[in-house]
Amino acid sequence: MAHQFSTSYIKDSIGVFQYYKKLAERAIAQCPDAGLFTTPDAESNSIAVIVKHLAGNMRSRWTDFLTSDGEKPDRNRDSEFEAPPTTRAELMEMWERGWKLLFGALEPLGDADLTRTITIRTEPHSVMQAINRQVAHYSYHVGQIVYLARQFAGDKWQTLTVPKKKSAEFNRQVAAGEKSQR
Repeated sequence: MAHQFSTSYIKDSIGVFQYYKKLAERAIAQCPDAGLFTTPDAESNSIAVIVKHLAGNMRSRWTDFLTSDGEKPDRNRDSEFEAPPTTRAELMEMWERGWKLLFGALEPLGDADLTRTITIRTEPHSVMQAINRQVAHYSYHVGQIVYLARQFAGDKWQTLTVPKKKSAEFNRQVAAGEKSQR
């Protein structure tokens, strides 16, 4: 994604969310199917479980974003870490539903909405605080997805960002307009 200069917090936040969504999708695309459902150890989560958790969080946080608590009464967070989808198609369908809710909640907002008050687990947040909270949460889990996908892809992995020991070449390509800065 090319960096877009913006003075709009909402526009920039949407761009950041789009970046992390695409980053995870590029990693997931490189992960073998079996790797999506594999946990490295008993205390870790698989990519499928992380996706299920993110989708559950997105449904809870972004449904009726401005008018209801971001922790919906029907959310069972613990169940998000059990019985994930069993196919790549089901997993990606769940993923897309969550992101659709997020973008559907953010796109109509304007910067004037940033100081509005919403609640998450009955605690008041400004809209800006709520967005920041979710950017941090989702980027954390996207990092986990990328790390796991990289491990499962092995030698077939193609880097998603600046390749090791290639910073100078990457910077030259950015300056020449051949590469995105993000």
